[in-house]
Amino acid sequence: VEERDLADAAQLASLSDETPEGRSIVVLAKERFSMRGRDMAQAQFMPFSAHTRMSGVDVEGSVIRKGAVDAVIAHVRARPGAVEVSAEVRKAADKVAREGGTPLAVSRDGRVLGIVHLKDVVKGGVKERFAELRRMGIRTVMITGDNPLTAAAIAAEAGVDDFLAEAKPEDKLALIRKEQAAGRMVAMCGDGTNDAPALAQADVGVAMQTGTPAAREAGNMVDLDSDPTKLIEVVSIGKQLLMTRGSLTTFSVANDVAKYFAIIPAMFLAIYPSLQALNVMQLSSPESAILSAIIFNALVIPALIPLALKGVKWRAAPAGKLLARNLAIYGVGGLIAPFVGIKLIELLVSGIGLA
Repeated sequence: VEERDLADAAQLASLSDETPEGRSIVVLAKERFSMRGRDMAQAQFMPFSAHTRMSGVDVEGSVIRKGAVDAVIAHVRARPGAVEVSAEVRKAADKVAREGGTPLAVSRDGRVLGIVHLKDVVKGGVKERFAELRRMGIRTVMITGDNPLTAAAIAAEAGVDDFLAEAKPEDKLALIRKEQAAGRMVAMCGDGTNDAPALAQADVGVAMQTGTPAAREAGNMVDLDSDPTKLIEVVSIGKQLLMTRGSLTTFSVANDVAKYFAIIPAMFLAIYPSLQALNVMQLSSPESAILSAIIFNALVIPALIPLALKGVKWRAAPAGKLLARNLAIYGVGGLIAPFVGIKLIELLVSGIGLA
């Protein structure tokens, strides 16, 4: 058929398709062939669904369908008097898939008119962003309704770790539940109505601003930039909050333990002379020990406020390495700081005769 006839049928079949693919076909037909408003008062629309993988319209006695190649072919063969699908149609679909595009078949009245080549444009820098997620210990899986050939090509171009092709809503849900059952935390990004169950099931559901109302309602948050790699910022902020809280708690506990170990021997030295062995800082008297500890406490708490407000610096690294680093800085630091601080304050207090 002529390209214009194929575009006309594809646009009619896409009018009830609210997916990005359907909207792009409608816009393409308008821009390339100036196909705009038409009388559809008597038309019966069939919206796209993840189960049928087709959308279409019955208008003026014609049955027009557009969707996944195998779904449209099955629809054509089920109609009486259908025309046998030519080998060229399948070759064209396979060629589109191998090139990383999404082949969509269009049929009218039991005859396949041709193949529409849709191409997902991978944004610049996406591969590097997925590599950053990998360094953070996050495994990325692309879930798509495309055929395996298309999915493999897009996955390789985008740099994701794995993919699930020809996925229905229940397949997405099953994959997320499987990962959760293995003890993993799962984040899901989506924009379609068929993504809504998976967005609701995931531990973190991020819906795209350009997505359907069902997807935005099911997600925990909406990404106004519609950029799936925003997960990097989401994870970074969350990890920084957890690390800051953990670091401050570690420092406080270590600080308290060291502080009391430092002053208790000096406080009870008169009653238990054997504690002299534990008075490692050689504090001169119970009075100076207690006063020095109070002053140290009054100084260290305000000093931690800027750290709490700014947050502990976080970088992409395995959790074990980050934990070891923070224990070394805030755990060991919390143990050493009271000994050094209290001794210096005690020298100052004793020097000016306050104790």
